Amino acid sequence: MKKQILYVFCMALLIGCFCGKKHGINLANLDLTADPTEDFYQYANGGWVKKNTIPESESRWGAISEIRDANKAALRELLTEVSRLDHPEGSDAQKVGDFYRTGMDAEQIEQNGIQPLQPYFAEIETIETLDDLLKVVAKHHKMGSRALFTVFSEGDFMDSDMTAAYAYQAGLGMPDRDYYLEKGERFEKYRREYLKHIRKIFQLMGEDSLTAKAAAKTINRIETRLAEGSWTQQELRNYTKWYNKYTIDQANRETPNINWTNHFRFIGVGDIDFFLIAQPSFFKALDTALAEVDIEDWKIYMRWNLVNAFAPYLSDNFVQQDFHFFKSVLLGTQEIKPRWKRVAESTDAALGEALGRLYVEKHFSPEAKIKANEIVNNLREAYRKRIVKLDWMSDETKQQAYSKLENLVQKIGYPDKWRDYSALEIKRDAYVLNIIRANEFEYNRTMKKVGKPVDKSEWFMSPQTVNAYFHPVNNEIVFPAGILQPPFFDPEADDAVNYGAMGVVIGHEITHGYDDQGRNFDSEGNMNNWWTEEDKKQFDEKTKMIEKQFDAYTVLDSVPINGKLTLGENIADLGGIAVAFDAMQMSFEKNSRPEPIDEYTPEQRFFLSYASVWRNLVREDALLNQVKTDPHTPATFRVIGPLSNTPAFFEAFNVQPGDFMRRPDSLIAKVW
Repeated sequence: MKKQILYVFCMALLIGCFCGKKHGINLANLDLTADPTEDFYQYANGGWVKKNTIPESESRWGAISEIRDANKAALRELLTEVSRLDHPEGSDAQKVGDFYRTGMDAEQIEQNGIQPLQPYFAEIETIETLDDLLKVVAKHHKMGSRALFTVFSEGDFMDSDMTAAYAYQAGLGMPDRDYYLEKGERFEKYRREYLKHIRKIFQLMGEDSLTAKAAAKTINRIETRLAEGSWTQQELRNYTKWYNKYTIDQANRETPNINWTNHFRFIGVGDIDFFLIAQPSFFKALDTALAEVDIEDWKIYMRWNLVNAFAPYLSDNFVQQDFHFFKSVLLGTQEIKPRWKRVAESTDAALGEALGRLYVEKHFSPEAKIKANEIVNNLREAYRKRIVKLDWMSDETKQQAYSKLENLVQKIGYPDKWRDYSALEIKRDAYVLNIIRANEFEYNRTMKKVGKPVDKSEWFMSPQTVNAYFHPVNNEIVFPAGILQPPFFDPEADDAVNYGAMGVVIGHEITHGYDDQGRNFDSEGNMNNWWTEEDKKQFDEKTKMIEKQFDAYTVLDSVPINGKLTLGENIADLGGIAVAFDAMQMSFEKNSRPEPIDEYTPEQRFFLSYASVWRNLVREDALLNQVKTDPHTPATFRVIGPLSNTPAFFEAFNVQPGDFMRRPDSLIAKVW
């Protein structure tokens, strides 16, 4: 659930192409028949779009997909090498190797079938009371299920040096409440297919068709009820609404059918002074449902949640059925990934830092870290200068903005202190049991933090991850080694191209500290209003322009982008471009201005590099899923939207008033 915190502030990075030392952009990716003043996305990416298709095993394909694919191949080489050898019992190498080995042992997985889960199904059958139910729920949470709700640990929003427990809505099988409640044929299709999917899974578990059909209706009825009480994605973005502080006694009175005393004892937290209920209205709706739904129906629901959580790690009949609904129906994917890719992803998720130590030894150069730190430092300096020049912010608020920037922690490449996996046991018995053990290890590790000081050295992405994040409570930006490599980032590449891709990513993450949610946290990571009322009013007016701009964009002919849901990412894109462009110019002043390459000026290469980051192909179902659940705007509009607000872009490509790629002066949004 830590991902819930990071998700709003992460940039789903798509990477541009650096085509050799001191080269500029990849000319083959351009569409020179397009007019850059009317559709810069097509101009920058049309050549790539024309010659690429989405692989059958993917729901989308773009620059990030290409890099992640290459990264998986590098991990495969490491994992194959480690798994072929015997290592000292209890060593990280033994755990990584045996985890991958059991995942790749298709014959043993087929023989095991669903048998490894039978003890857990048997325990579900012993449930007779709500207390019995919630005890099993707590156990399954530790195993990796999200039945009913979930609890995670995070820095206390009001005391960022200490760790608190947060209760968070969950319990749905489909991606979001809209999949249960939204009108329209596409969502009706998803609901019909979901019922079919549940029936087929129950039949694979040994139930006859009538029992399976009845179970599907029961599960759908319960989940629809939970969906009705769930917050929307837009509501979930508002962190200030999450901070609802309860003692255990208060929570027990508010939701008497959820025995919080027992739950925290079951998950290993014990006595705590308070915890946070992130969505109180959801938990009240859940409390009512617990009282009104028959206990036998809850047992059916728990059986479903158990198999749903672990179907991808069982025998092939479960794996294929799980893929059919969640990847094919919901995302449009045509073909399941090869086993090695799926198992590499699982190994990465379970033992990310153990695998990461092996990865950085082979694939991360000291030069990349030095150059990345240099660019980050330039971005920070440029950001400070932009704050100085803001004409809408008072000196009083500016001082707080400076303080936040000065205190911002930057982490590059990999952690200084590696995670200790000594408490994790990995065996050669069953793949799904290793998944469960890894989940339990991670859950126990995070729950032990509650009530203790925050470890500010911890990373929440593995070194091999191709992504980056800003963490508001720690006030930090983090760039794993996975993205600090060619073709995304190259210490020897043209500065304009580096700043257009990596520079914008860095600026994007810094800006998350000042977007519509990040701005609610101060320089210490505490949720605190450090704004004057007038400055806050001006900020809201400026960001409202961005919200309205993106509200006007549609996908799939008539599905609107949600400008409020995507506001934070859109603010970060706009700020990231502006500050990276300034930092590039500062670099030119220090190191001399580069010459044109392939007849493109450095400024033009900067914007072409940025646009190439977002080259992308996506299936219709996956695009709809993104619009409904993802705070990131679809790729095309991450080019068109911010660049049409950017005067430096207008100058670089001679974009005139009235051109589509230039918004009217009265509507041009500038925040940071």
